[in-house]
Amino acid sequence: MASPEKFIFKVDGMHCGSCALLIDDALEDLPGVLSTQTTRKKGISTVELDADRSSVDDVVKAIEGLGYRATQRP
Repeated sequence: MASPEKFIFKVDGMHCGSCALLIDDALEDLPGVLSTQTTRKKGISTVELDADRSSVDDVVKAIEGLGYRATQRP
């Protein structure tokens, strides 16, 4: 297992706190996601990820599959 890394994603399209909870629930189901915190007010999702089990692209696809736009922040 690789050391977990923290990634930050800009998320567009959230309208309420339930949107952030929905994203967190979906991301927690991905293999290798150790923690996730999404905030609508800041428009970001912070994900602690074991990149050997899921990739940054997997996280983006999971968020976009819920109808939001996501991009990794540098």
